[in-house]
Amino acid sequence: MYSDEVLERLRADAVAIMARYPKGHERSALLPMLHLVQSVDGYISADGVAFCAETLGITRPEVSAVATFYTQYKRHPNGEYNVGVCTNALCAVMGGDQIWEAVSGHLGVGHDETTADGKITLERLECNAACDYAPVVMVNWEFFDNQTPESTIALVDDIAAGRPIKSTRGSEQVPTFKEISRLLAGFEDGLVDQGPSAGPASLRGLKIAKEKGWVAPEATTAAPQVEEGN
Repeated sequence: MYSDEVLERLRADAVAIMARYPKGHERSALLPMLHLVQSVDGYISADGVAFCAETLGITRPEVSAVATFYTQYKRHPNGEYNVGVCTNALCAVMGGDQIWEAVSGHLGVGHDETTADGKITLERLECNAACDYAPVVMVNWEFFDNQTPESTIALVDDIAAGRPIKSTRGSEQVPTFKEISRLLAGFEDGLVDQGPSAGPASLRGLKIAKEKGWVAPEATTAAPQVEEGN
């Protein structure tokens, strides 16, 4: 059960979240509200499910159905830092599989498992749309580009030791899992302007296109005609 103080804060934040949606569509606030309770509990707890259901006027099974569909919602206590290693196609061939094996062995945990000190939860990630910087590791959804087994082991060692870590294209200090969950709930952390919006690898295609005078073809507005009977 939440304490009265925590419940009061949750309710105030929930009101702010629901206010973003048209009247009568408050249940659309479920996704950010799940991030909100995760920012308090560190995962989607039974209390969190009950809070979302009661606040939005839906059933607990409806809340759980959403919470179990998206992998960013954790159904058991998560570490202070979620370290995700991309092992999807391009990252894998660029060394992602080797990074995973090295870091998993170094930490002694597997996918979705947490170190004994509660610092790190390790996760195999699907594509994070950062293929131009493969292989990529993410810590609480902040990018660490062009990683190697050695650099990633150094990264998790820094986390375990409590040393500050800086992402490649994000904030100067990576927020904790609870802090980033609150950000995903839609509450600004004041760090939006830290880090570059795009790096040279992301912009290379645009640079080449400009040099060669390439432009996208004009979009056609006419809908395709379908013959009767087809």
